[in-house]
Amino acid sequence: MIEPDDCYEILQLAIAKEIEAYNFYLALADRVKDRQIRKAFKDLAEEELEHKAKLELEVMKTGKTVAVEQKPLRPDRNYILSDDELPLDMDYKDMLLLGIEKEEASFRTYVNLSASVLDEGSREVLLAIAEEEVKHKLRFETEYDLLLKKSGGRLLDKDG
Repeated sequence: MIEPDDCYEILQLAIAKEIEAYNFYLALADRVKDRQIRKAFKDLAEEELEHKAKLELEVMKTGKTVAVEQKPLRPDRNYILSDDELPLDMDYKDMLLLGIEKEEASFRTYVNLSASVLDEGSREVLLAIAEEEVKHKLRFETEYDLLLKKSGGRLLDKDG
């Protein structure tokens, strides 16, 4: 368990979450045929790397070093998108719903982590990233609403 104001551990956890989100969005991008949608997922992946960089800067401000690493590796084709072991052949609607769920969880994680940090600067960075995660969630929700409108108000499952 992370003790309050164990800033380094909190930041390391947040960095791991950003790498996971990066891999998640690249895995989604690999499963989408539409070029515009694929680009949107790749853009989100890049934003998660920007979050990671902000968090790494905060680690350096604590006086600790950040492990030198290259850009996170691209996930392989069998990358697990969810702990629920969802099928890898999700349709776009399911991808959007999963994205909404994951971004909501990320937002809550950052808000909860920020409450454990006594350093004001680190708390502000965590809250700023929480705000960006909410924006990601809103992007998914907006796209889902557009998809719903295009389908005449009803979205069918793959089975009909």
